[in-house]
Amino acid sequence: MTDIKNNFASQAIYNRTITLPRGTLDLTYQTNAATAKNDSEKNGSYQLEDLLDFAQRINPKRAFLFVSKVLGRHIPVAPSTMRNAFTDLANLVPEELPEPILVIGMAETAVGLSAGVHQALQTRYPPALLLNSTRHAQHDSVNGNDNTDILLTTFSEDHSHASQHLIYQSADQVTQDQLLASKTLIMVDDEASTGNTCVNVVTALRDAGLTQLQQVHLTTLVDWSLDQHQANVDADDKIASRLPNIDFYRHHLLSGAWTWTDAPNPEPITMPSVDTTEAGSQALGNTGNWGRFPTLDSTDGFNQYLASFQTLFTYFNGQTQFDKEQLPTRILVLGSNEFVWLPFLLAEWLEQNTKVHNDRHTIKFSALTRSPIALGGGITTMLSFNDNYGLGMTNFAYNVEPSDWDLIVLCVETSVDSVDAMWQDLDNVLVVSPTL
Repeated sequence: MTDIKNNFASQAIYNRTITLPRGTLDLTYQTNAATAKNDSEKNGSYQLEDLLDFAQRINPKRAFLFVSKVLGRHIPVAPSTMRNAFTDLANLVPEELPEPILVIGMAETAVGLSAGVHQALQTRYPPALLLNSTRHAQHDSVNGNDNTDILLTTFSEDHSHASQHLIYQSADQVTQDQLLASKTLIMVDDEASTGNTCVNVVTALRDAGLTQLQQVHLTTLVDWSLDQHQANVDADDKIASRLPNIDFYRHHLLSGAWTWTDAPNPEPITMPSVDTTEAGSQALGNTGNWGRFPTLDSTDGFNQYLASFQTLFTYFNGQTQFDKEQLPTRILVLGSNEFVWLPFLLAEWLEQNTKVHNDRHTIKFSALTRSPIALGGGITTMLSFNDNYGLGMTNFAYNVEPSDWDLIVLCVETSVDSVDAMWQDLDNVLVVSPTL
């Protein structure tokens, strides 16, 4: 890697070259001096190494991957680190936005990020709605409608391993009316690369009835969709020009642009089949509504899920009642695919309820994923296994070595017996399901 610093338009511009087996990734970027990781931070900026590592995707559409160090998806992260990033990103969203406000997150990677940003924004905008895209077809258990009745719209994420996304509407008429009346859209994602996904989402939502949208705020940990030669200086915004009659804004912890150069004669790759929006043969348990349908309260269902964990840990540890003093020193909480927000809240609860008693406690969070990534760079280990949704696809856990943890809490929204035997055969794995 090379790292060079220049000055451009009175701002620090950095260049970095990342060499991967299938080619070379050249970055031009700058940090956002307006962001602060915490109140005691003097320089107030996230550096590239704070936010990202790099790896090679097993995907012919795009050969590289930005591996987040603060998202808790492919690298285990302390919940407090994740929470700081969620809040710092939300704090970049300005005051006095036109309301109603809709916060929308992109499955599967940004589902937890969007909920965290939404929760932080509600300190200023309490009525803001949260709605995440999904790749899992849903059934409306409230009024018995089939999927076509409750589906609001679909859109495509063109470069993704699983390109098709579903967005659902609300069975509650008041909530649905508020959704359709949205004037500000805050689109949350881990990173933006070309801006195509943002344009596709906004277009799909407007066509589906959100005709009163006035502002769109692309809110990402890292924004790579800026022009390679203009960096972050004032210039025509290519995304804004593709969104007629919309005021477009960007908020991010780090921004820049990238170019990719293929290596000579790269080896051909075959991507696993993961592009489906089927429901799967395993039924989803009741975990509340944390954003697959429009919601004001993303914590709906957490108290029940926490109680399930406490009950199951009591049995697992041979206790007669739950005692947090018996929690082990090293705990890894794993979410599963899109089901990450309630597991994150569980990891945060564990961090807050163990650290006060023992500073040696290590609580981290990560997640299972359908994303196929090659070993190397930011990916040091890979576990592969059958998915728990009954879709018949391979899932992965990256940078997770089971023997490094006293307890792995694997959180699923399906039944315990839906989990691959690889996990169930490990003595230090506790599977938490909404169905006890």
